[in-house]
Amino acid sequence: MTETKKVVKNEKIGAVVSNKMAKTIVVEVTRRVPHPLYKRIVTKRKKFYAHDETGQANVGDVVKIIECRPMSRLKRWSLGEVLRKAVQVATDLSSIGIETGPEKRVTKKKGKR
Repeated sequence: MTETKKVVKNEKIGAVVSNKMAKTIVVEVTRRVPHPLYKRIVTKRKKFYAHDETGQANVGDVVKIIECRPMSRLKRWSLGEVLRKAVQVATDLSSIGIETGPEKRVTKKKGKR
């Protein structure tokens, strides 16, 4: 009988803080641990570079990343799944029906004060 060993890969859950690179996202993982001496709860944050082949993760999304082989100097993780999508705010006002025109420059009048 041959026994097959199932490889358990490390997984982390964090928020996407950047997706400006091609096929790469930056995920910030936050954890709360007690301070070794003072025993107060401290928040620790670490950023991980993860491979996102399809480009489906956006800034603010909560994602699960899975440990994988090294893909570059910094990338050792790959995107597992998007757990929660972030609320996207429209910056183009014409998409919601508001017309924008040319802005006027306001100058202060010089005179006596």
